[in-house]
Amino acid sequence: MKKFCLVIFTCCSLAAFAQKQDYPIQPVTFTNVKLTDRFWNQRIETNRTVTIPASFARCESTGRVKNFQMAAERQGKFCTTYPFDDTDIYKTIEGASYSLALHPDKKLDHYVDSMITIIGNAQEPDGYLYTARTIDPLHVGPWLGKQRWEKEQENSHELYNAGHMYEGAAAHFLATGKRNFLNIALKNADLLVRTFGPGKRHVAPGHQVVEMGLVKLYRITGKKEYLDLAKFFIDERGHKEYNKKSKIVTENGVYWQDDKPVIDQTEAEGHAVRAMYLYSGMADVAALTGDKQYLAAIDKIWNNMVGKKMYVQGSIGAVGDGERFGDNYELPNATAYNETCAAIGNVFWNQRMFLLHGESKYIDVLEKTLYNGLISGVGLDGKSFFYTNAMQIHDNFNHPDIERERAGWFTCSCCPTNVVRLMPSIPGYIYAQNGRDIYVNLFISGTGDMKVNNKDLKITQQNNYPWDGGLAFTIDPASSMDLNLKIRIPGWAQNQAIPSDLYSYQTPVNQKVEIKLNGKAINYQIEKGYAVISRKWKKGDKVEMNLPMNVQRVIANDKLPDDAGKIALQRGPIMYCAEWKDNDGKAGNIIIPQNTTFTTAYEPTLLNGVTVLKADVKSVNIDEAAQTVTTQNKTLTAIPYYCWANRGKGEMTVWFPEQVKYIELIAR
Repeated sequence: MKKFCLVIFTCCSLAAFAQKQDYPIQPVTFTNVKLTDRFWNQRIETNRTVTIPASFARCESTGRVKNFQMAAERQGKFCTTYPFDDTDIYKTIEGASYSLALHPDKKLDHYVDSMITIIGNAQEPDGYLYTARTIDPLHVGPWLGKQRWEKEQENSHELYNAGHMYEGAAAHFLATGKRNFLNIALKNADLLVRTFGPGKRHVAPGHQVVEMGLVKLYRITGKKEYLDLAKFFIDERGHKEYNKKSKIVTENGVYWQDDKPVIDQTEAEGHAVRAMYLYSGMADVAALTGDKQYLAAIDKIWNNMVGKKMYVQGSIGAVGDGERFGDNYELPNATAYNETCAAIGNVFWNQRMFLLHGESKYIDVLEKTLYNGLISGVGLDGKSFFYTNAMQIHDNFNHPDIERERAGWFTCSCCPTNVVRLMPSIPGYIYAQNGRDIYVNLFISGTGDMKVNNKDLKITQQNNYPWDGGLAFTIDPASSMDLNLKIRIPGWAQNQAIPSDLYSYQTPVNQKVEIKLNGKAINYQIEKGYAVISRKWKKGDKVEMNLPMNVQRVIANDKLPDDAGKIALQRGPIMYCAEWKDNDGKAGNIIIPQNTTFTTAYEPTLLNGVTVLKADVKSVNIDEAAQTVTTQNKTLTAIPYYCWANRGKGEMTVWFPEQVKYIELIAR
């Protein structure tokens, strides 16, 4: 089986052509990182044994596969709801391909090939592949125009489908060495090159991702037309005339990030998933072309998002109407939307921002999202999901956009299949390299293999992260070598809840992280958030670091009214919540006074093994018979946010009041 030469969601050139520009920092490809980590291994294995098979099975049972079969026959009626349902098969093949690269499986390999045959049979002679039209081009749904790409700038998703196909095909080729899916994708991409561009058809894709996919095909083939077309699609934004007076977000271009040219955009805006894919595509094109205007724009947009539009557990996309970013500081808890796909896109984008700039703040955001607002989207069973990720669930409040329990599938099932492709790629986010600079970004047990000046280097991590802050790194060069080891000192370990003033710790802890080299404490410099240890390394050198695992009370910026007078709880990278199951059936009645102290305990049989927080707190209780409201002492149990809703439906909250100043009476 052919090993990956391409990092899953980022870069690294495969083709033999000379690539003059690229990301200055290169990630260590995930196939060169072998995990022994309990926290992540069980999730990756569950993805392999449960999520991928369940995803393929649901693609079959819901008619997604049948759509391709009918398209091959050029007859029938499109039998699912959305024209982008094709992408669920593409994304599942992508995740299966990553899994095959790590864990060869002849049965899965054969099944994937059978799916690719079905896909190929549906492709039209000129390369067009879009089942919603090909099945019966004279009778298409309201999302489609009468002609190809007629409604692409709105909601046909023709180019979106193509983009996910390219990403799936690239992954499959690099995992297996087979060209069967790649050839389908290249035939379609060549059609796009013939159709779109200067002097040809102009369009700003309605749902971005084709830009990222074209870049991946460019990296494989060296065909510059693919990179040029990716940039063309990005530059097309901001030129369509919308009804500027309308307040409806979908009619003024903001929803599509199409209200102004991308280089003039300064805020994270519109549909959150579209935004993440756009900004990731801009980063890819900027890295490969040196476009400084793109860089300036995404820097500003990142600062806006992290400073004014992100939830405390790393989620984005606050508003359900349009699955979009709200205004600055519009982060309501009761109606928080927080699509799982947006969290996945946020990981993609922050990885790219790190590769451009080499600053740890991007990995801080990536880590917060990954350990909290992203993996909350998949149940511990691997086959139940959240499309949205709530901030609070109260018995006396129901909202149509807020999911109270996990589902096995959705009519729009983009999130489960996005999880499928994200999970096996996690090892590729741990290490990165720029010449002799070796970055350790995530603390996940296992080994990473890389080369420095053509000499082998192995780094072995041993830890019990995220539950314990004790970290150990064994450095094993083939022979003595000079290198700069750069270990991320997380922002959360330096009194920074998030790399902005949006959230902060109520009581800062001034505790410098101690680093030992071969058992002796050393002085080190911090550069861009990394502890830098420069020396001639020899086999068996060991670095130890202990991160403070204090329970931190997180407070919000005064401009977030929903969080006023409240705290959230954080320990290490993990955000916590209270769930009904552990707190006498309630979560919305808990008060955590300022003088509260917390204890921690690891419970191996709870929720696949978690560290819980406990504290003596107050609760507000209503005696309906006596018509009285009282407070009483109780013991709070808080669990990691990511694992809520794995034990049934009930109340949950992330933010806790410190005292009661007002009670609103609700009768029902």
